Amino acid sequence: MYQELKDWFDDLKRIRHDLHSHPEIGFDTQRTSDIVADYLTQWGYEVHRGIGKTGVVGQLKCGLGSKTIGLRADMDALPMQEATGLPYSSTISGASHSCGHDGNTTMLLAGARLLAERKNFSGTLNVIFQPAEEGQGGAPAMINDGLFERFPCDYVFALHSMPNAENNKLFYVQPGAMLSSSDRVTINIKGRGGHGAEPQNTIDPVVVGSNVVLALQSIVSRNTAPKDRAVVTVASFLAGREGSYNIIPETAQMLLSVRSMDNAVRNMMLENIERIATHVCSGMGAKAEVVVQSIAPAVVNDAFAANLAREVAISVLSEEDCPKSFQPYMNSEDFAYMLEACPGAYALLNNGNTPNCHQPDYDFNDDLILRGGAYWTALTERYLREE
Repeated sequence: MYQELKDWFDDLKRIRHDLHSHPEIGFDTQRTSDIVADYLTQWGYEVHRGIGKTGVVGQLKCGLGSKTIGLRADMDALPMQEATGLPYSSTISGASHSCGHDGNTTMLLAGARLLAERKNFSGTLNVIFQPAEEGQGGAPAMINDGLFERFPCDYVFALHSMPNAENNKLFYVQPGAMLSSSDRVTINIKGRGGHGAEPQNTIDPVVVGSNVVLALQSIVSRNTAPKDRAVVTVASFLAGREGSYNIIPETAQMLLSVRSMDNAVRNMMLENIERIATHVCSGMGAKAEVVVQSIAPAVVNDAFAANLAREVAISVLSEEDCPKSFQPYMNSEDFAYMLEACPGAYALLNNGNTPNCHQPDYDFNDDLILRGGAYWTALTERYLREE
């Protein structure tokens, strides 16, 4: 299996580097979708376009088996400038593959090609290439377009690179929580502005907001059990105009990132954020508006699927390279929506000691193409064995 992939390695690297040079953001993945669809067609897949706007599904049936499996990769890039200095750096200003989705796509293409060549399974394989994972709702869009009704899957799997992974092992998957939920919360505070020399005639939203920030810290420290991983981060606090020293503004705005591993904890935190913001502001004479944008629920792996994924990874790598348990990561992924619609498992493949995802100097490790392609092939052939 590895030898076949090694024979194609230069071609696969060229695909990855080409995708890297031409990053596409959100649902605007037309060029990437065209490349994926063209390769799948060449390899004998029945190709379906326009699922979740620019999503692609390739279906391959072999034998008489009734079982079905879905393999998913994300295709979209980030709206940020690349700073790797590589020969194949992004040619698009303000866009880069700084989360490695160019590599995720290439790993699945590698597996799709090998599976089509070998045809060593009995059942139905669905390879799913998703746009708009980066907070723009690509997974829900594909699901709403009938992904699992049109292409039923017994289980669905995903694989993503992860730099600097815990204990420097290679492959990470476990039953239960893998990644956190993610919600964005905007708190708009309306006070009463005025002259900086007359604060007694104002309701200062900066002071009110500062009290809200401090009160929010109690949610994790006092409302959340120590065993439950949770984060409430005030990432932005905006008030007043730059260069204004003697004007108390009328409004302030805070932007929060809220994350947890458990839906009950998630709901509690969101409720408490609204309660704290509303009552702290009211108690100081101001008004609060709280707006919640849900990005993704927690990624929760099915036990059978996660154990199967680990067993397959051990057969491709080694048991030492595949830890049985580890601390879940506080990153988020909208593959969580697919796991709510269909059981499955999300796994991480160590990118090595490299810059982290979402850093401008991050680059996907090409060595993972072979490992990922072999994993996808072995997983499909293992699950879709002759019945």
